[in-house]
Amino acid sequence: MASNKGLVRIYTGTGKGKTTAAMGQAMRAAGHGLKVYIVQFMKGWPHYGELDTVGQHPNITITQFGRPDFVKKENPEPVDIRMAEDALAHGREIVMSREYDLVVLDEVNVALEWKLVQPEDLLSLLDEKPEEVELILTGRYAHPEVIARADLVTEMREIKHPYQQGRRSLRGIDY
Repeated sequence: MASNKGLVRIYTGTGKGKTTAAMGQAMRAAGHGLKVYIVQFMKGWPHYGELDTVGQHPNITITQFGRPDFVKKENPEPVDIRMAEDALAHGREIVMSREYDLVVLDEVNVALEWKLVQPEDLLSLLDEKPEEVELILTGRYAHPEVIARADLVTEMREIKHPYQQGRRSLRGIDY
């Protein structure tokens, strides 16, 4: 039975594939003519493969909020906090505009865990999300209250990883 109600989905866990799952869903939606907006938290490196592929689709927009440096979990720079807050505010604006069918907040769970954004700000977005907008939240450390408000939660769990055998990623094939 089809529904016009957009879900809140979470892709979380210690395993690989959270952002990849969200990008796949974005491509699927765009392939059906839906408009997609992806907000990337803590990502400012201009050479992510998804920027050159998914981001080139006419129905998908990707905006990065972050520096090309790693964020320090225990002592984030003020600029990292500001950029994460800006990312969430921008994501809220996009969701509330109703202009996009699917919105992805990539790595928002990590930003929340690392205290770059406040739980009440994300929770209020979930509570106020227009019914027709599909929302995907990615990243490790999904907050229990966020999980409670979600409609679908998938946990990627690492069982075996090539790094454990000393293998490095291949260009374009992220381990």
